[in-house]
Amino acid sequence: MVARPHDLDNTVSAREAGGVELDQIFIGSCTNGRLDDLAVAARILKNKKIKRGLRVLVAPASRKVYIDALDAGCIRALLSSGAIVLNPGCGPCLGRHQGVLADGEVCLATTNRNFQGRMGSPKSKIYLSSPATAAASALTGKITDPREFL
Repeated sequence: MVARPHDLDNTVSAREAGGVELDQIFIGSCTNGRLDDLAVAARILKNKKIKRGLRVLVAPASRKVYIDALDAGCIRALLSSGAIVLNPGCGPCLGRHQGVLADGEVCLATTNRNFQGRMGSPKSKIYLSSPATAAASALTGKITDPREFL
């Protein structure tokens, strides 16, 4: 499932939302930044490259998760795919630093809110999804159903 801008209740399947072109993907934060979330993203992205020109940011939920993800090989897989791994914490979720959206940009995030202006410009659009959908979408540059890659 995907929540479309600017309301959590504005949901459709990933297939229905498919084709929406993305500027940025954000995986992590306190919502969907746990070890199992990073592991599913790493499994999809391992030995593949994210779409050229797409920003993919990953923020482990905590220092412990970051260390566990390092030990499990998740961080290497994410970095090797072209993702940028941020320090643990909120990252761009609050629209204050590291991946703030500009006017007209479209982001697919695994966070828990997509209201207007949440991640930066009020003229940006935020779609919400699972880490699996976000990782699959990182390969194509548009919202993609992850079942093609699982």
